[in-house]
Amino acid sequence: MTGALVIGAAIAVLCVVVVAWPFLREPNARDDRLIEPGALEQRRLAVAEERDRALAALKELEFDHRTGKISDDDYRSQVGPLRRRAADALRALDVRADGPRRPGRVGREV
Repeated sequence: MTGALVIGAAIAVLCVVVVAWPFLREPNARDDRLIEPGALEQRRLAVAEERDRALAALKELEFDHRTGKISDDDYRSQVGPLRRRAADALRALDVRADGPRRPGRVGREV
């Protein structure tokens, strides 16, 4: 009976050490550093954020129009510029991903 308790205690201690090991070792400073994005990547992120802002504004405008907070006239005056902003950002992201689009090109060429 005593032997089983000793073995059980040893297994419990071993489990605690295995689980706690990542927290007990010294952190490696190289693992914690983030790589600074280059100028092109920063521009792509800025355009993606602009796209997200424009799409969120469109979604909010649609919701406000459907709930009656915004009249039809106000909706029509605001939806065009927001759609253009979103389309411009999507085009800019598409150009960065595919390269410039050629006229008449429908999809991505494989």
